[in-house]
Amino acid sequence: MGATDNQNSFLNRISIRRNQVVSMEGNHDQELEDLEHFQKHVADRFLDLLCPPEDSPSDPFLSIAWIRKLLDVFLCCEAEFKAVVLMGRDPTQITKPPLDRLVPEFLDRVVKALDICNAVSSGVESVRHFQKLAEIAVSALEQRPIGDGQVRRAKKALNSLVTAMAIEDKEGQTTKATERTWSFGRRTGVSAPNKDRAAGHFRALSWGMSKGWSSAKQIQAMSMNLVAPRGNESSSLVQPVYIMSTIMLFVMWILVTAVPCQERTGLMTHFQVPRNLVWAQSLIGLQDKIAEEWKKKEKKCAAGLLEELQKMEKLGQSLIEFADNFQFPAEAERLEEVAAQVAELAEICKRMEEGLVPLQQQIRELFHRAVRSRTEVLEVLDQGGKGTPPMM
Repeated sequence: MGATDNQNSFLNRISIRRNQVVSMEGNHDQELEDLEHFQKHVADRFLDLLCPPEDSPSDPFLSIAWIRKLLDVFLCCEAEFKAVVLMGRDPTQITKPPLDRLVPEFLDRVVKALDICNAVSSGVESVRHFQKLAEIAVSALEQRPIGDGQVRRAKKALNSLVTAMAIEDKEGQTTKATERTWSFGRRTGVSAPNKDRAAGHFRALSWGMSKGWSSAKQIQAMSMNLVAPRGNESSSLVQPVYIMSTIMLFVMWILVTAVPCQERTGLMTHFQVPRNLVWAQSLIGLQDKIAEEWKKKEKKCAAGLLEELQKMEKLGQSLIEFADNFQFPAEAERLEEVAAQVAELAEICKRMEEGLVPLQQQIRELFHRAVRSRTEVLEVLDQGGKGTPPMM
């Protein structure tokens, strides 16, 4: 049974059972079963990212295709999280301590994640710009015979590429915006307390960030007060709230490391997740692997850990060296080496052409899903405060 089938079966089972049981009191065993299934699905999905099954095609680690799978995993986990916490539940259950504190903290992390989505979307646009520069160089160096004119054209494009990558990394200036534009919420004059929470009042994706905004500080803020459940809390609704908060932080952190993102100086490379939690093992493995790559990246000044970016930068620097030393006619052996590098760069451009637009669409979907989920949780909190019947 595939991951999607597992998820549909899980969601359907919760929906049917909770529609049959108006009061969730006395239903503790089934609650524990739902929580165990949720944790198992989280563990299995992230394990597939860390160690892909041998019988299925695997994508290079931190490639565009791999990042897209990561976002799919996030969206699946988010759907199951809402089912476990909200579906058919008495709203008063999530307004009791300690959830009355933990849920608002979770919602605050959602707002921060929306801002990161904005910054990452802008970063993907930068990657598309890199792609266009690389394509100019590929077009010039594919010409035969290759002469001074083609080499000059390629060198100009490659110098622009490498310089742009260095600027994006050091300064994070993926946008010229001078005024902070929140992904989540300028009000539009609606005075009613609930109306301003509606999805229609959230800003659209890809608005610019202010010069002072820092993705590193945003990630740090998301990690604040994120404490694993203790004692009886591990078998209560505190657990799924903690799990989803951790997943959200983890996915946002990976996105920030992968593509050019504004002001990553001081980006944390480790956040505490207890190793005794079964669902967390694969997350910890991925975190350790990415943190090691980030340390290497800081020495190389790459624009991001995205696999295609790292290869593009390396090839760009090598081809610049060729252009600097080019004399017509070039040696046949050297031209062969260059042809192989140009072919590899062309393949990277192709992967970007095929993957970056769908990646942006997924980031947009994640953004709007987060907005809707936040609104749904706020509505449940309102109902819990009024003592209304459970959501069906």
